Amino acid sequence: MRTAFFVDGYNLYYGVLHGSPHKWLDLPALLNSVLAIQDPAATLSSVNYYSAPVIARLATRGQASNDAQSRYLRALQARGVAITLGAHRLAKGFAPRFVEGQQASRLDQIAIWQLDEKETDVNLALGMYRAASRSDQLQIEHIVLVSGDSDLAPALAAIRADFPHIRLGVILPHRAKAERLQREPPGSLKQHADWLRRYISDAELAAHQLPVKVPLPSKPAIVKPDYW
Repeated sequence: MRTAFFVDGYNLYYGVLHGSPHKWLDLPALLNSVLAIQDPAATLSSVNYYSAPVIARLATRGQASNDAQSRYLRALQARGVAITLGAHRLAKGFAPRFVEGQQASRLDQIAIWQLDEKETDVNLALGMYRAASRSDQLQIEHIVLVSGDSDLAPALAAIRADFPHIRLGVILPHRAKAERLQREPPGSLKQHADWLRRYISDAELAAHQLPVKVPLPSKPAIVKPDYW
């Protein structure tokens, strides 16, 4: 059963990679390993990764954060991963002031910076739907979403309704901690999936790392960022 993966990069990063020493993740290898556990008859056909470029002036390490992300995306491409980038939008906005013990009021607002990731969810949803619509051409029988974002549930529902022959899976990018596993997964994602995996373990992340230097055919190797 040929399988196409669709990965929410933001959700994956903040779900299991942020604060870990395993950011230099060999994503195809990890997903292939999980797939073998979930459905031994399935084979990995493609990995599609969706994210947005880091805004250097807002990142903890400034331009170094942007450079690290760029290196990682190039390393993924060298492993055959298809990358689709949206954008971040930073704009002035307003939000209710927080006052301990009081309810939020629209009559008492303060100015804030609003940082939004634009286009990523739409690109990912369209990517899944288009893959399902071209399943004969692509020889795809199985689509797996790697995200815990319930905003993507309508895309799964549409695929389920329009292409019922496509098998659907969901991997939640949550760390394998007892308290996490006791929480119910997003019902809307679970509702439309044939199977759902609720975690990615630290051991799995550690076991599927890229080499420190990722070779390229005719260019210098991509080197893992020092602080990763």
